[in-house]
Amino acid sequence: MDIRITRTTTPKAKPDQNNLGFGRYYTDHMLVMPYDEGTGWHSAEIRPYAPFSLDPASMVFHYAQECFEGMKAYRTTAGRVQLFRPEENAKRMARTHNRLCIPEVPVADFVEAVRALVSVEQGWVPSVPDASLYIRPTTIATEPHLGVKPSTSYLFYVILSPSGPYYATGLDPVKIFVEDELTRAAPGGTGAIKCGGNYAASLAGQVKAHQLGYSQVLWLDGAERRYVEEVGAMNVFFVIDGQVYTAPTAPGTVLPGITRMSCIDLLRDWGYTVREDRLAIDDLMAAGRAGRLTEVFGTGTAAVISPVGELRYKEEPLLLGGGQTGPITRRLYDTLTGIQWGRLPDEKGWIVPVD
Repeated sequence: MDIRITRTTTPKAKPDQNNLGFGRYYTDHMLVMPYDEGTGWHSAEIRPYAPFSLDPASMVFHYAQECFEGMKAYRTTAGRVQLFRPEENAKRMARTHNRLCIPEVPVADFVEAVRALVSVEQGWVPSVPDASLYIRPTTIATEPHLGVKPSTSYLFYVILSPSGPYYATGLDPVKIFVEDELTRAAPGGTGAIKCGGNYAASLAGQVKAHQLGYSQVLWLDGAERRYVEEVGAMNVFFVIDGQVYTAPTAPGTVLPGITRMSCIDLLRDWGYTVREDRLAIDDLMAAGRAGRLTEVFGTGTAAVISPVGELRYKEEPLLLGGGQTGPITRRLYDTLTGIQWGRLPDEKGWIVPVD
């Protein structure tokens, strides 16, 4: 791609790296690339970060034809900046575009766009432990039209946010509430893609969980409210009798997470049996009562690995692992973050250097 670069003349003051929070600060530049019917994707540009001007009738506002990705850039102890499996984010966004009737951004162009922007903004990549540069590629429908149909114009853009750990408590186990009334996704819907509507629909469950003193929601399937699927915006894993279970992505209701995929690869390399099977909440609770459920953890780009110390289903709380992070959870976290930050060798070919 030919990416034009226009640099800011008024760079921002960089925030304190030890108090970044998550998603609060934004870098000096962003990448934008429009699409027009008959022309295709064109005129990619890195320019100063600034608001967009959109017509009030833009279809993204009315029919939610939009989607996004989440990924990170990491600074190694040697000072190099690198990405983790960006081509997988590109492939997933292409699948999302197809589901939403949006023209695909080619995988190579997606990766090149992200690398180019991060290269320009290398000075924003944090150097303190557990901090990184969060990357948010997004596509929105821009045609001003109130008829229900696919848009004829779009905007693909990428913004960057230096961020600390997603959870302020770090790797401390969190408490999870099992939601059995509201649902997150249904077969044939959009549960397997990253569109904003999925997350908007999840907020009521999240608020409910917080009101009950829990950090997140464990979602059950939308058809029977019987099988576990995701926790919050993360994939979720359960260790029962030494085997690792996670919900299958095949029905189209579970997001195929990049961290999920990486965990499955590592676990199988280490000799664990990983079962991508439907797991009933009643069986999960029974395993917990019998002491056979030894670890539960969520996985995702933002938090990487999030151990679970308590599940509450209906009125029954289930304590896990004595409130401590389990050995499999800890090993996965240490290995993934070690590869991402360059503390461990990349034996899987997952790392893409920015320069």
